[in-house]
Amino acid sequence: MKFEALRQRVKRAEQVVVIRSVETQSNWFTLSKVWREGWTPLRIITVGLAGGFIAGKLEPGKTRFHGARWLQMIGSVSSLLASAQAAFASMQAAEAADTAEQAADKVDDVADDVAPAAAARVQPQPAAAAPRSEPQPQPAEAATDVSER
Repeated sequence: MKFEALRQRVKRAEQVVVIRSVETQSNWFTLSKVWREGWTPLRIITVGLAGGFIAGKLEPGKTRFHGARWLQMIGSVSSLLASAQAAFASMQAAEAADTAEQAADKVDDVADDVAPAAAARVQPQPAAAAPRSEPQPQPAEAATDVSER
């Protein structure tokens, strides 16, 4: 294969990866939203009762599934879910920071473009006849006619 053909294949593969990454993030966001909305109080109570019934039917004292093992498994699963949620939140925070940084860069670019144009439009003021020797009073001093000088 020629170098250009390989280069085009690599670019195409990179584009596919980016598109799939965006799709994955979108799907993950949708899944997490639906998952959170799906856990209504009635469903939580139902799952708790069903889990308790199953644990009771297995008779933890007679089988290899003891109560402590169930609690350990539940704790492990909840830790796994909590860490997945934290990872997702940090990923969203990183995206928000990138978006904010891009917006700040755009504002800086616009400000850099506007500043020279605004400076060119400002017309020079005629020189004052005699410069004042005393500085202007602060707004509070001017309002009360009291000077601390």
